[in-house]
Amino acid sequence: MVQMLRALPFLALLAACAQGPTLDQRLSTFVGRTEGDLVAALGVPVRVHEADGRRFLLFEQRRTVPVAPPSPFLGYGPGPWGPSLGYWPSVPSVAELRCEQTFAIRNGRVETFTYRGEGC
Repeated sequence: MVQMLRALPFLALLAACAQGPTLDQRLSTFVGRTEGDLVAALGVPVRVHEADGRRFLLFEQRRTVPVAPPSPFLGYGPGPWGPSLGYWPSVPSVAELRCEQTFAIRNGRVETFTYRGEGC
């Protein structure tokens, strides 16, 4: 029991450091794989473009996240019968984050990839 208690801080530190693979690491697993493997894993691309003997497949991910509303406003402002002290509660809102991932295909195999967006 005492040994378990001694190990708790180490286990907590280890758990805090545990993170999944980065986006670069996840996408790099597709390099060298076939276009069919890519589509099977990510779904049908949003756009396809061909240039200089390569195909470019664009995949798009979107997610909606809550945005913390600003603090309520308590201030001086015009009222219906003259100046008054007002309180306007803040309204919660959401934001849409996008991540575009483009894969370059040459000879039927993934050659490179790029990504951009605030949701990556």
